[in-house]
Amino acid sequence: MLTIRPLAPSDHAEWRRLWTLYLAFYETVLPEEIYETHWRRLLGDDPQDFHGLIAEKDGAALGLTHYVFHRHGWKIENTCYLQDLYVDEAARGTGAGRALIEAVYAAANAAGCPSVYWLTQDFNATARRLYDRVAKKTPFIVYRR
Repeated sequence: MLTIRPLAPSDHAEWRRLWTLYLAFYETVLPEEIYETHWRRLLGDDPQDFHGLIAEKDGAALGLTHYVFHRHGWKIENTCYLQDLYVDEAARGTGAGRALIEAVYAAANAAGCPSVYWLTQDFNATARRLYDRVAKKTPFIVYRR
């Protein structure tokens, strides 16, 4: 049975393994300071902190997601940014990715946050097939400094 739950201090090693795989997919390597700071923030209670969820089956970690609530200039209520979503390659197609997204949707609803958004790279075809089923693709293009 698949379980989606908030990250706990005891998840550090599995979280790190999964997040490292996620970053490697995007050809990214981060310094140790970022890992430790992000982990502390994921477990923190500051309203600006990210939240983290882990997907597990039979005690094995299959995937994770990180999301944050923030203000939006065009809305009264906050919006939710789903920054990271990763499912271990061996667990893809099991419903873990969809379950993680739906758990973020539920958390956003509970927080009075009707909007959830995320970004992905155009080459992420496998994930985009799921995203096309659970959300609406927007016409926005991202620019970055």
